[in-house]
Amino acid sequence: MKETLALPILEQSQASEARRSALSLASRLGFTETERGKVGIVVTEVATNLVRHAQEGVLLLREIEKYKIAGLEVLGLDKGPGMSNIDECMRDGFSTAGGPGNGLGAINRLSHSFDIHSILDVGTAIFSHFWASPLPTSPPPENLELGVVCQPKLGEEVSGDTWSCEMSQERCLVMVADGLGHGVLAAQASTEAVRVFHENVHRSPREIMEAAHLALRSTRGAALAIAEINFAHQSVRFAGVGNIAGTILWDAKHQNLVSYNGTVGHEVRKIQEFTYQWYPGALLIMHSDGLGTQWRLERYPGIIHKHPSLIAGVLYRDFYRVRDDVTVLVVREASSR
Repeated sequence: MKETLALPILEQSQASEARRSALSLASRLGFTETERGKVGIVVTEVATNLVRHAQEGVLLLREIEKYKIAGLEVLGLDKGPGMSNIDECMRDGFSTAGGPGNGLGAINRLSHSFDIHSILDVGTAIFSHFWASPLPTSPPPENLELGVVCQPKLGEEVSGDTWSCEMSQERCLVMVADGLGHGVLAAQASTEAVRVFHENVHRSPREIMEAAHLALRSTRGAALAIAEINFAHQSVRFAGVGNIAGTILWDAKHQNLVSYNGTVGHEVRKIQEFTYQWYPGALLIMHSDGLGTQWRLERYPGIIHKHPSLIAGVLYRDFYRVRDDVTVLVVREASSR
């Protein structure tokens, strides 16, 4: 899957560059002139807010797809002062920085989907979706919502991490891979894991892992985790080798998923599949070791009910280890929202 484009936003010139990058991506995805105009306005508003209010502001752009229609996801993340009253900040005319105060309201109106989360003295995250053409008026039901951030180590051109997902009416199969080391050779290992994953999606997580172990012998090898959510059985089957973390969260509870030590393609002590209960409204979070493990969603009131992309973005913002590639993947049953 494609990496997320991360653009630091610390000054106005970077906000202008973010707008150009977003418009270029929207053009490549086949957006109409009208839809590109909406993207340009929203990215400008988000980036300008980051310049005015943020500490360590970053804008994330990701290509998405729904019902075979191309889309663009925009995430604005900051460690700024946060908002004490989001509803008031959304009101046209409200401003704390001397501007016209139309930013958040305009972002909400122009976006196909919009969400926001903010905590005083922690920061704000803004989420927005756009589509190249109108979505179906009576779409088939979706089983799952997915959000992901995938970024290379600072200074690297490509990420040694990757991820993939296959969905059907019966189940969802997701994978996170972390190629050994960094750069091109690490990316080759994780890309090979994706190929094996897609060729074996009809099989169980354990069987896919066994196939990947054979296929990755000619590569550096990778840490790998595969989860299957079965909607009818309300279960999760999980197989992991190496340091890919997996957690199921529901209500105030969480279940850490078991992985074994080793490197797929090289030394694997044991490949075993574990089955866990899946709960309506639950989240599944998987991430590579580029994300610190000390995160706790209960520190972010209300975030568990937000879109998975916003959750992935906040975890990336606050727990990314800059010395490593990083992938954060969050999924939730769509019907639970």
